[in-house]
Amino acid sequence: MRNFFLSTVLTIACLLGTAAQAQKPVTTGDAIATDEVRNSDKSNPVGTFEAGKGTFLLNGKPFVVKAAELHYPRIPKPYWDQRIKLCKALGMNTICLYVFWNSHEPQPGVYNFSEQNDLAAFCRLCQQNGMYVILRPGPYVCAEWEMGGLPWWLLKKKDIRLREPNPYFIERVALFEAEVAKQVKSLTIANGGPIIMVQVENEYGSYGANKGYVSQIRDIVRTHFGNDITLFQCDWSSNFTLNGLDDLIWTMNFGTGANIDQQFAKLKELRPDSPLMCSEFWSGWFDKWGANHETRPADDMIKGIDDMLSRGISFSLYMTHGGTNWGHWAGANSPGFAPDVTSYDYDAPISESGQTTPKYWKLRETLSRYMDGEKQAKVPALIKPISIPAFRFTEMAPLFDNLPAARKDENIRTMEEYDQGFGSILYRTSLPELKNGATLTVNDAHDFAQVFIDGRYIGKLDRRNGEKQLALPACPKGARMDILVEAMGRINFGRAIKDFKGITRNVEISVDIDGYPFTCDLKNWEVYNLEDTYEFYQNMKFRPIQSLTDRFGQRIPGAYRTKFQVKKPSDTFLNFESWGKGLVYVNGYAIGRIWEIGPQQTLYVPGCWLKKGENEIVVFDIVGPKEARSEGLREPLLDQLQVQKPLTHRREGERLELSSERPAFSGSFKPGNGWQEVRFDKPATGRYVCIEALNSQDGKPLACIAEMYLLDKNGDRLSREPWTVSYADSEDVSHANRSADKTFDLQESTYWSTVEGSSYPHAIVIDLGAIHTLTGFQCLPRMESEVPGSIKDFRIYVKTQQFNF
Repeated sequence: MRNFFLSTVLTIACLLGTAAQAQKPVTTGDAIATDEVRNSDKSNPVGTFEAGKGTFLLNGKPFVVKAAELHYPRIPKPYWDQRIKLCKALGMNTICLYVFWNSHEPQPGVYNFSEQNDLAAFCRLCQQNGMYVILRPGPYVCAEWEMGGLPWWLLKKKDIRLREPNPYFIERVALFEAEVAKQVKSLTIANGGPIIMVQVENEYGSYGANKGYVSQIRDIVRTHFGNDITLFQCDWSSNFTLNGLDDLIWTMNFGTGANIDQQFAKLKELRPDSPLMCSEFWSGWFDKWGANHETRPADDMIKGIDDMLSRGISFSLYMTHGGTNWGHWAGANSPGFAPDVTSYDYDAPISESGQTTPKYWKLRETLSRYMDGEKQAKVPALIKPISIPAFRFTEMAPLFDNLPAARKDENIRTMEEYDQGFGSILYRTSLPELKNGATLTVNDAHDFAQVFIDGRYIGKLDRRNGEKQLALPACPKGARMDILVEAMGRINFGRAIKDFKGITRNVEISVDIDGYPFTCDLKNWEVYNLEDTYEFYQNMKFRPIQSLTDRFGQRIPGAYRTKFQVKKPSDTFLNFESWGKGLVYVNGYAIGRIWEIGPQQTLYVPGCWLKKGENEIVVFDIVGPKEARSEGLREPLLDQLQVQKPLTHRREGERLELSSERPAFSGSFKPGNGWQEVRFDKPATGRYVCIEALNSQDGKPLACIAEMYLLDKNGDRLSREPWTVSYADSEDVSHANRSADKTFDLQESTYWSTVEGSSYPHAIVIDLGAIHTLTGFQCLPRMESEVPGSIKDFRIYVKTQQFNF
């Protein structure tokens, strides 16, 4: 009864806005609640969880895991209890969670397991609510989180090899996992706690094949958690054998709509008595800046879960509740660079702000049939969002008037080399005399650069678009050039996670002198480190807003501040449609990133972080607002894309001409799911590859490819990091992100799709980035059992020069 009372008090206090300010000591209420949760398991008996014949065994009895994935750092701590109860009310019996290394160890040896990072308190709260826990402590987690959960300071060693048997990396992993175990080893089921399984690494088959490394991580986890906890590893059905260890449980990850039989076929062949589990059944998908808002049909999710439960297959629904990438924690996808938005709504059954969705109620109805005689828990009260009247910002601190002390450096260096993890960095130098026609090349700006000469804005370089060059105007000798670079989230998937920020190589100016090209590597820089912290922005010198444009008529980068009134605190969504690009703090809390391109235009602000009466907001906008105003809405704006470039890869009027080309290979795919491979009759050399689909397996006018690889001269998969799409005749991007680049985005559940009804043939052209000798092609169709858009007959063309359009 006392636990229930404390939980209720916390919830009410949150709604009334009594939570502490960011970076202040723990409040009395929080301390009492934490002590209560810490002591809640003293009387719980010890138990066992293990793999039996064809099923998991909980205390010796068959047990089907029905897990809800949610991540405690993505949820305000006062809301943890309500979110767990929402999962319980669905009919779930387990909470599955990642442990984000970079959130817990912001600097080497400096650990933070307090407040919103209190992993042990969260696990105990799960147990208090009758939920088991699956712990996924990485060290790598992906999760669309900055650098996949790895701490940025690892990159201070430029030669480090991440997720490999690199001595320094392994040393730091061992130290971190020891700290995690200190927090929660006592909470394993063998010690009377809720933790039934612990994961070793995460989807390593999508990174490489290295059983030695995976074994090292297993040994570290086993050393710190002991021999009486069940360990498992997860991967995709297409690659789990690459790193599968004999003494670990194997689980599969796949998305809604997938062919369940096909996903488990290989596992059942290799381990016919193994329990089956989908450790990530993707309920939706994540959003990227400059792309459509992602959704997935509820019926597909329901069908898959029903199919699995009817056969006794365990699952974890990723995500059941996504939450928010607060502050600078949103990651980025690869190949290429596709930064994720602040919202991690994920089109999940429980929305970003903890609201029940139509998916929620359909899922609850389905799970009611699999309760083993138990009654579903009552759905807890929801938090009613509020609107906040429009308010204007009253103060501003122009960035160029508030620069910190400069460092002097002959050469360009990355942010990490200056011991800076997040925020922006300004590089300044003097130019030689330039006439019209000079070209600036930045190699490479990570991630969004703006160039100014003597204070005048010249242009931007957006890493998403591969932009590296700008034309410079004529200018006198000694003109000041500033390159302001904002670091967005580090890449969280694939080999590109070693993602340095700032300018990563050099800056050049190219000119033509009397008909001869000349390139100058610029030196002698002043460097200004602009850390992303509330204190940094607050310490700027603010002044009343006079105008939102400078003497050139340009929008003014800098910090903007005001106070706004709240009558009765509750959740709201602050509108930033009139702003540029930057980061937002409310009452000292890092709320997240904004970017005018969308699709997200609002930021979720929890009511427990607001106060009755006066509240402060600070916006650091590296572009500058069009209008310095905002308002609180009752509903988020997550699907408002302001496209700055076409989402398709075909210029107006452009048409691929293949009549004079000779294919390197012609063939047919077999019907059905799974990877297919063809070997060329003889090697083909080139940089540009065209895949021409001639018809489909079912005769319908639809073509789809989920993933594809080209094989090099040794028959190995060619790296896809430098690949770009040169052309696609048809791409369905009206309401979904099914463009041609989805054929090599390292995600088997996303796919390229032509517009329904568009007739064959269909073609896409890939620029490999360099000339290669190719010997084969691998293709993965869609995961659904019906395999929509599965290609039958096809041709492949390879050229050293670009195709004719």
